[in-house]
Amino acid sequence: MQKVQKISNRLIPGYRLGISITLIGLLLIVVIPFASLFIQGLTIGFKQFWFQATNARILASYAVSLKGAFLAALINTFLGLILAWVLTFYQFPGKRLLDCLLDLPFALPTAVAGIALAYLFSDKGWLGRLAAPLHIQIAYTFTGIVIAMVFVTIPFVVREVQPVLAQLDNTYQEAALTLGANSWTIFRKIIFPEILPALIAGFGLAFARSLGEYGSVIFIAGNQPFKTEITPLMIMFQLEAHSYTGATVIALVMLVFSFCFIFVIHALQRHLERKKGTP
Repeated sequence: MQKVQKISNRLIPGYRLGISITLIGLLLIVVIPFASLFIQGLTIGFKQFWFQATNARILASYAVSLKGAFLAALINTFLGLILAWVLTFYQFPGKRLLDCLLDLPFALPTAVAGIALAYLFSDKGWLGRLAAPLHIQIAYTFTGIVIAMVFVTIPFVVREVQPVLAQLDNTYQEAALTLGANSWTIFRKIIFPEILPALIAGFGLAFARSLGEYGSVIFIAGNQPFKTEITPLMIMFQLEAHSYTGATVIALVMLVFSFCFIFVIHALQRHLERKKGTP
């Protein structure tokens, strides 16, 4: 087996060069910046680190960011599955336009998205004006934070699930249909296990992206202490106050949490892939 692997590696053009460039690029772009942040955090005494990381206002921002990111990722997992399903299996006028619009949050500056959402859901905005008579406030509340996070992360789930749906083998579905299975049973027993790893990946990407979102959130959040302040905003506050130690501590906490979360998501994906491949 090892001999076959070595032969295949020699047959791939530019194998050593490609591996070298990959490792060097990963080292320069990812490993060194994160390592420098981690090393800088180690120079801070444990007492000071704990004091900065567990400040009441900082803890409140952790809660806002985590709850908002989780809800946004959960909403986008459900909504993204529906959108991916429609774009994959249905034909309708405007399908290509909808497909292009889904990628708009990738290209649009997040600050532009935040300004547009804040105006749209404010008391004088199109949607905010409709909600005002019902005594529902969206802008400058936690609900506004979730909406902004949903807006910027919806493409992640769609683009993860869409290719998997497009490559599904219809043989098993047709066989199940001939055996009398209904649509819900076919989806639950055949389709859902196939797309579950992609859904988990989309959820993880949406959650991680929402957790670090800044530009689209600050304009609609209202930035009220202990209520609608997100953790990236607290890092900016520390930098504006020239408290580089405080900014480093918060950033390091977010880095460790994000790394652990991504590691768990990848481990879960690998487990599901192995389980799916087991006869």
